[in-house]
Amino acid sequence: GIIREGAVAVTDGRIVEVGRDANLRQAYPLPEDKIIDAQGGVVLPGFVDPHAHLVFAGDRADEWETRMQGKPYLEILREGGGIMRTVRETRQASFKVLLEAARTWARRCLHLGTTTVEIKSGYGLDRDTEVKLLEVAKALGDEGLPRVVATYLGAHVIPPEYTDDREGYLELVETIAVEVRRRELAGFFDVFCEEEAFTLAETERLLIRAKDLGFDLKLHAEQFTASGAAALGARLGAISVDHLEHIDNTGLQALTKAASTVAVLIPAVNFHLGMDEYAPARRIIDAGVPVALATDFNPGSSFTPSMPMVIALACRMLKMTAAEAIMASTVNAAHAIGLGDEVGSLEPGKRADIIICDVPDYRWLGYSFGWNPVKNVVIEGKITTEN
Repeated sequence: GIIREGAVAVTDGRIVEVGRDANLRQAYPLPEDKIIDAQGGVVLPGFVDPHAHLVFAGDRADEWETRMQGKPYLEILREGGGIMRTVRETRQASFKVLLEAARTWARRCLHLGTTTVEIKSGYGLDRDTEVKLLEVAKALGDEGLPRVVATYLGAHVIPPEYTDDREGYLELVETIAVEVRRRELAGFFDVFCEEEAFTLAETERLLIRAKDLGFDLKLHAEQFTASGAAALGARLGAISVDHLEHIDNTGLQALTKAASTVAVLIPAVNFHLGMDEYAPARRIIDAGVPVALATDFNPGSSFTPSMPMVIALACRMLKMTAAEAIMASTVNAAHAIGLGDEVGSLEPGKRADIIICDVPDYRWLGYSFGWNPVKNVVIEGKITTEN
């Protein structure tokens, strides 16, 4: 709910109480230099971005331009562009180059209010590069700004060298997964289930193996076609199924019955690619399925690290209210990466990851767009960013 003239009390990086400013000042008397004054702004939990591809080399601005002229994304993918173009450039990049680029983007995420971000691999598609990407994500996470949760996405697409040996690549994905799990480089396992990527049967095989290895499951589902991936994710207990532009009634019913699977919606992809069909957010919400929002930041289909922009798009394109979009970008997003008990809301015991927005009303986060409303970012009770 909303607390007018509210305050958050923090000790040792954790929230200890939330309430009225006057009450907390009396309960926790502090010198003024220990108090962060929001100056009438809106105080929120830090944004959580539960789906991002932050580690990569190069860009695809020219492909985006042809996409805007009407060339379908799947056609670009079939011609060796899209994901595979980024794979080629990423394979050639050193650890240092990838870390420096990822650090730059992570800082931009932080300035835009994201205090926790999920980072996927998936631009290597071979053993050495996939491991390198996850090592970069780990190094970035060790820096702590923002907090990083890693996902192994070796099953992004089939690389060209395995075009005639799909079974060989499936076995490679499984082999790399064993190493990733042993080295604790990622806690989540993701598959892109789509016509130009992995079939439903292949996806099920990989997810079952990943689950046996101890991974939590995530899924790129129903983005371009109704593949049945959402129902599969629900059946296997995936923590999230992401995209869902083409989810059908069967998939929606499966998610409704699922115990804890979160629907992660990504309107920035459709906006960036000029696509008309967005995920049916109102149907999903009205069915009682928890909805999260994410940037899907990547060099091809969603070149934005901005959760405020995603909130604005969700209000316009997904017909979500500002309150729904904010919840989807904080507490629901935290549950989509298994951190619902740790971050995503201003509650006693949770990590004091807090943002101060220079707006007079929370609805401005949906109402306004095209600028950064985040004034201060606080991680574990300490100001890390002042805009």
